[in-house]
Amino acid sequence: MASSAIHAGTSGWAYPTWKPAFYPAKLPAKRFLEHYATALNSVEVNYTFRALPTASTLANWIAATPVDFLFSFKAPQTITHIKRLRDSHEAVERFVGVLEPVRAAGKLGTLLFQLPPNFKADPLLLADFLFAPALTGPTAPRVAFEFRHESWFSDEIYSVLRAHNAALCIAESDDLRTPEVQCAQSHACYRLRCSGGYSAAEIASFAERFTELAAEREVFVYFKHEDDPSGALNAAAFLQACAEREGKR
Repeated sequence: MASSAIHAGTSGWAYPTWKPAFYPAKLPAKRFLEHYATALNSVEVNYTFRALPTASTLANWIAATPVDFLFSFKAPQTITHIKRLRDSHEAVERFVGVLEPVRAAGKLGTLLFQLPPNFKADPLLLADFLFAPALTGPTAPRVAFEFRHESWFSDEIYSVLRAHNAALCIAESDDLRTPEVQCAQSHACYRLRCSGGYSAAEIASFAERFTELAAEREVFVYFKHEDDPSGALNAAAFLQACAEREGKR
């Protein structure tokens, strides 16, 4: 695979419709993650948007993946859509606490806070949120914010993110494209979600950009998932292209 600083995959893995293009035709669902982790080195877990996983579920996921595999998790909707970041420190502590087995195993990627499209910029609220005890200190998780209202794309917001080593999740979709601004010193986060997937030329361009970026920080790249396996195939092609670029250096 590619550099240990490049982590790529899709948002989820439990898709029977990925057979036979990605999963072997006869592979049972209980072995999907194990097979997924042979081709990709990270996954974004959207499951946590609606419910927190049990300790046994996390243990099974950890056991099914190699030592260098990383899990990123979408923050619960209670935090991002119901509380809308306000008075959320306890909810964040619970979220981070549940994921402690993943962190202890060295397999925690990023925590993605995806805000609703009608949530306008509030720099003071964002700063207060990032002072949550669970998000500070030497064992604080890597965090990223996906803003879906254009008012967030400003120098004032970028300054708040930089002060807390929080990444601006650079999301590319049919509806909105986030400006490519790096705010975290330690990591970068991309969600590549244009419908129809990406061409070989686009994958090669991503590999060139992200291998250069990986010289400075950890890079997390998640392709569009859903019923079509193109996202998983794009992610696998991307990791292969990154490995080839690095092999030529």
